[in-house]
Amino acid sequence: MKEIYAKALELHRRLKGKIEVTPKAEARDMEGLSLLYSPGVAQASLEIARSPREAAELTMKGNCVAIVTDGSAVLGLGDIGPLAALPVMEGKALLFKQFAGIDAFPICLASRSVDTIVEIVKAISPGFGGINLEDIAAPRCFEVEERLQGIGIPVFHDDQHGTAVVVLAALINSAKVVGKELSGMRVVISGAGAAGTAVARLLLCAGQDRTACSGVGEVVVCDSKGIIHQGRKGMHPAKARLAAITNPKGMAGGTADALKGADVFIGVSRGGILERRHIASMARDPIVFALANPEPEIPVEEAVAGGAAIVATGRADHPNQVNNVLCFPGIFRGALDAGAERITAAMKLAAARAIADCVPSPTPDRVIPSPLDKGVAEAVARAVMEAAVS
Repeated sequence: MKEIYAKALELHRRLKGKIEVTPKAEARDMEGLSLLYSPGVAQASLEIARSPREAAELTMKGNCVAIVTDGSAVLGLGDIGPLAALPVMEGKALLFKQFAGIDAFPICLASRSVDTIVEIVKAISPGFGGINLEDIAAPRCFEVEERLQGIGIPVFHDDQHGTAVVVLAALINSAKVVGKELSGMRVVISGAGAAGTAVARLLLCAGQDRTACSGVGEVVVCDSKGIIHQGRKGMHPAKARLAAITNPKGMAGGTADALKGADVFIGVSRGGILERRHIASMARDPIVFALANPEPEIPVEEAVAGGAAIVATGRADHPNQVNNVLCFPGIFRGALDAGAERITAAMKLAAARAIADCVPSPTPDRVIPSPLDKGVAEAVARAVMEAAVS
């Protein structure tokens, strides 16, 4: 691991940034200057003034996404601030371009005010076709995303919904491998922040017609204080809303209590919180997604020793890496191509199914496609565009 960090630092120092702006044409003579800039550019501006939708055809807006962060919840590093978050946002922009051909720009904001972030994003939105919110701490991220819906372009918080989409895709295929129906599964989620909340809502098809969405049977969410349940004192309103749609039996206690007899564990919290005995207490052929990075909630070897039939992590050095790059390039490509004004629950579900379908014959060591498979973004884009236009 130390060797990887050293190589990465040397590469970043040599590159001096992982992305750059390059022109699609050059003003090599006076005619080129007249067409690309003055006076010819005036006609493009007049067309957009007459019909704002023309901006997607006449400018980069139709293929451009802003990656917006305040640097308050970066990777597993935590609150390192907007400047230190810049290398991560550049990396995100690189992946947007590599996998979906989308031009993405890091926008790192020196503010923790929800009002300020919302106003800045609204103010810059005319220049972008979509907004990818990134690494904004919960519960602030929920309000920021909610208040930005309806600004005329899709706004997507990847830490929430990207994670949830890829988790659902992996769970769809895991259920096939162990021969269980999603609707009969009891799922325990460790972590009630941005990712945990979004995973719970998507698995339960919250906000969706259950007849059109095959959700899991039951979800129980745990945070650092134990199982979230209605009536628990001192909960933030976001957790109270989560309690209202999860834990229908009103379980109390800790994560170990929740895991007894459960079919699935999904960890989006912190490393080293489980032991093999906890996995052994779960139902037949338990499914374990230990996604904390860089240290999973339980080491892969320990989970297998406890009886796990399938193990997924957030790491590239183990099989079944749950990586958001399987989702966000394709979901934005589809949304931009459809001219969508928001990313709906139906679009997220379509993305999850498309990712799952990229592994037609899943096995315990392959329930999710490789993050480097460019065909995934293409499949997700098609599915999302179809869901958007329908």
